Amino acid sequence: MLVITNLYYTEAPWLMPHSLAAAASLNWQEVTLTGSTTHEFDEQIQALQPLLDHGWQVRASETTGNPLYERPSVLVIYREDHKLLLDSMVPRPGHSLGEYDLIVASQPYRARMPLDFKVQNVLSPLARALAPGGRMLAIHSHGNDPGLEIIRRIWPSADPFRHNRHELLSALKVWLGKSHRDINFKASANSRSIFRYHMHTLPSEVGGRVGTSTLLAAWNAAVYVGQIEDRRLDEVITSRDYLDATSDVLHKYNGLWFNDESFVVTRKRA
Repeated sequence: MLVITNLYYTEAPWLMPHSLAAAASLNWQEVTLTGSTTHEFDEQIQALQPLLDHGWQVRASETTGNPLYERPSVLVIYREDHKLLLDSMVPRPGHSLGEYDLIVASQPYRARMPLDFKVQNVLSPLARALAPGGRMLAIHSHGNDPGLEIIRRIWPSADPFRHNRHELLSALKVWLGKSHRDINFKASANSRSIFRYHMHTLPSEVGGRVGTSTLLAAWNAAVYVGQIEDRRLDEVITSRDYLDATSDVLHKYNGLWFNDESFVVTRKRA
């Protein structure tokens, strides 16, 4: 079973908007897939496009730039031949308990958002939605890597990754307060918390003269992870400086990688 929603983090665990007006307009769709082959399922999923076009439109917030839903929507998909088995598990409007054994929050907020926003609007509601014994693994970009070095070759004062796991967990602990003594916070040591992922390149692609396609791939990855706005990008791509900076960093490190940071929030068993 797959459940997809465009609700905010403060609403998504319970699959229900906060405001009465939004709740009244909730676009709840339950789709059962027939057949038994991947091809049959794929055709039925592709046929959902008109449904998604109607219910998943967004607009940008005038204050934060974050996407806001035009209409709150929930889409539940499962196999028709498993309907009886899944009946007690299929969520229904207004009846989701919001108790999860595992939550994976991967890049759940814009890096530049204020600390209070990250804690109050994202991490706190997810932590409160943990079932007894449940665990949330949160992952976000950490910086201090070749990707950030590329960014700072062009924008020397760039500081996209402003809050580390210790700051986030401290603020989350304060925000949840004494009413959630059953929630534990684990930052772990750097050796366990911080990990890296590499952009795959062949040795021949970063040795000697780096090809334009590799440079563009590395640049696009760096500005994506660094969350550089389109307006700022438009100002620099009129010259080759950004490609030269990317090439220098690829040669310096013989490749490109990005550091991510993780932390864990758990709820005690009842």
